[in-house]
Amino acid sequence: MIVVSLFNGMNTGRQALENCGYTIEKYYSSEIKLYAIELTQHHFPDTIQVGDVTKWKEWDIDWSKVNLVLSGSPCQDLSAAGKRVGINGSRSSLFFVFVEMLNHIRTLNPNVIFFQENVGSANVKDVGIMSRALGVYPVRMNSELVTAQLRDRYYWTNIRTKETMFDLVVDIPEPKDKKIMLQDILTSGKAITNKHTCLNTGSGSTEKSSQRYLKHRNDTTGMLTLIDENGLFRTVNKIEMCRLQGFPDNYCDILTTNKAGSLLGDGWTLPIVEHFFTFLTFEKSLESGGKKTLNKTCY
Repeated sequence: MIVVSLFNGMNTGRQALENCGYTIEKYYSSEIKLYAIELTQHHFPDTIQVGDVTKWKEWDIDWSKVNLVLSGSPCQDLSAAGKRVGINGSRSSLFFVFVEMLNHIRTLNPNVIFFQENVGSANVKDVGIMSRALGVYPVRMNSELVTAQLRDRYYWTNIRTKETMFDLVVDIPEPKDKKIMLQDILTSGKAITNKHTCLNTGSGSTEKSSQRYLKHRNDTTGMLTLIDENGLFRTVNKIEMCRLQGFPDNYCDILTTNKAGSLLGDGWTLPIVEHFFTFLTFEKSLESGGKKTLNKTCY
């Protein structure tokens, strides 16, 4: 399999493919954040870094042989947590670069598979624009089914589709609910809510000003999940953030907590992506071939 991954982030797509038993011949990663590249190369040093997605026409890739294109185009202009500028905003409009590239590959390989993710809070008009550009309407899934966090997302893919009366839609069923609660993944302390609401880092200081800030932000925005640690509030630590996205505890050990939180907060939920990839029809390898994996079964 030859894969092109745009907005590659922490390389969840590659890890999911490896976990599901697929052999990767070449994996091209488009990413500009340096510590995201550092983490990717740490786990998969054979990754080919190609740089800025807007310069894709300059990349040395045989596009006719690309089997799979992955895209997690920026959500900042679409998310309810942002300014809701929309799909034509300066960051989220990079989605159209992905579409341009995909359409080019389709002229050479009409059977190319794609996978695109974006936030569940996107405006219905923007979802429609993206769907018409890709030729398929998405399925909406929440990571709460497979992890301890609420993470509502749209997923567009041609891995498996079905025709309705008017449109082509993604035909991937929801995964079985694992019923994982926030308390189940904590290293210590007591969860105040059943699920984590927004994956981010914050202060765990015992100072009164810090405690007031955490409580105020949680009460007014709902975008901060607090944990009771012996009567004091804290936010999730690095290990817990990895668990919330379905990664092993040590996956982000080479990064600071803030850098890990940035990547995990912007990234994909590993077991959700694995679930989609179980429906791929590419031939799987019988052996790992020495490639670095997590030694776990795909979802």
